[in-house]
Amino acid sequence: MTPAETAAALKAAVYTLGAAYGECPQTLRRARAMGLTGWGFYVAGRGGVLGDVRPEVVASAMGFIALDAVRDGWHAARRTARPTDIAEASLAECCRWGRERLDGFAGVARLADLAGRVAAAADAAGLTLFGAWRSTPAPEDGPGARAAVALHLLREFRGGVHLLAVRAVGLTPIEAIVAGPEGPAGAMAFGWQPPYPEIAPLFRRRANAEVLTDRLAGDAFRALVPAERAELVSLVSAAREVVTRKP
Repeated sequence: MTPAETAAALKAAVYTLGAAYGECPQTLRRARAMGLTGWGFYVAGRGGVLGDVRPEVVASAMGFIALDAVRDGWHAARRTARPTDIAEASLAECCRWGRERLDGFAGVARLADLAGRVAAAADAAGLTLFGAWRSTPAPEDGPGARAAVALHLLREFRGGVHLLAVRAVGLTPIEAIVAGPEGPAGAMAFGWQPPYPEIAPLFRRRANAEVLTDRLAGDAFRALVPAERAELVSLVSAAREVVTRKP
């Protein structure tokens, strides 16, 4: 399995697992206990690693979320707590979710090791949000928490690389979103308001951006030998099944 093939194979599962803790009811309860909305906790919890910066900085790092939506969540959160404190709470929830949902998974220690090696090897140049998260010390914890943090880092890495690829092929973030699988509904979910760009002329560049994303993201997987890449894909897929399985 080549590095680019590995990145492509992991895309969906990494996005699912890396974001799962933020959708957990217990995470949302913690947000409410802090006096935050779910959106405010998401924006400041994710962008707070950048420090107490202007929302324009956070929006530029996130890329795919409309500035007005970032601004609303950021300002609402800052009225209640410091962004760095919210990011710390978000990291704690990521670890808590990992302990609860992944510690019982038989391959969790190996998953944490392989994913962690890839995250450590990734080139953070131009990936501000990923670089900030990777530099944030994670609490010393068990394998489930370490795996959850590593998956969160891989999600931020893939998202940051995709943003670079989208711009490299001549698309704007909103164009990439409307040309994607969710179309205008996805744009609305990310806070973009209509009218939206015409979709048909964007499909080829959107496909090129995906290929470029896999190639660029694949560089990090050179930290693993081919057999380890295949093992990581298998472990992440199995973990996804465990996490998404209905009780």
